[in-house]
Amino acid sequence: MSRIEEALNKAALRHPGQVAAVAPTPPPPNPAGEAVEIRPVEHMLFTYTSPNSLIAEEYRKLKECIIRESKREGFNNVLLVTSVNPREGKSVTTLNLAISLAQEYDYTVLVVDADLRAPSCHKYLGIEATVGLTDCLEGRAECSDVLIRSSVGRLVLLPAGRRAENPVELLSSNRMRQLLQELKHRYPDRFILIDSPPAKLFAETRFLAGIADSTLLVVREGGTSLQDVEETVLALDQRVMGIVYNGAKDLPFRDMSQHYYYYAQSDEAAR
Repeated sequence: MSRIEEALNKAALRHPGQVAAVAPTPPPPNPAGEAVEIRPVEHMLFTYTSPNSLIAEEYRKLKECIIRESKREGFNNVLLVTSVNPREGKSVTTLNLAISLAQEYDYTVLVVDADLRAPSCHKYLGIEATVGLTDCLEGRAECSDVLIRSSVGRLVLLPAGRRAENPVELLSSNRMRQLLQELKHRYPDRFILIDSPPAKLFAETRFLAGIADSTLLVVREGGTSLQDVEETVLALDQRVMGIVYNGAKDLPFRDMSQHYYYYAQSDEAAR
């Protein structure tokens, strides 16, 4: 009971009838608040807008690989997602993977938008977010107060928050390390996906790779040289568990899949 409530109750005992009874204390809110309906503003979250598409199927294959690799030694549930250069699709990959995990498995998924220089996760989801990770690291907010629970399964977003003037120092701080450890151990069955800045350009990504369990590197076709990819893998201390080849012009088995769906639909119609 708060001091204000105690004072009101004492006053009510001294002066019955003059002070209204104190309302019962409401139950503690959900740590992430009420679920927020996501409203994707671009047709890039295929696992949400087009779950039966071939692209969504590719993300499901990626998800299976992530789950298998994460369980090789215990449960390594903290995955950093980055790219070599900007505009290679790391944020879109993070969110499609997160949605797929949250929709089809009994997993809670936390997406941490650690790209403080160009945050975009809340924009892709169509969610308003004014406070987040920056505010937690600078001591203006508690983490539990800025989490946003989405309407997609058990998907929760920790948005980037206010603009940071010193993203390298914030993300390389002991506070960031402690926060991630707290999140990891508070919900040991939760996947934590960290969307970070491009690794070639910014130093904080290398620190984040050092405290995550593993790293997923997103490479867009025609957007990065092989030499840059090799140098980035070395810069991340070879903690890269795999590479996502994004924006491929020719999807493998595209024709075979289309024929399969055609015949499946024909068989269904004939029944």
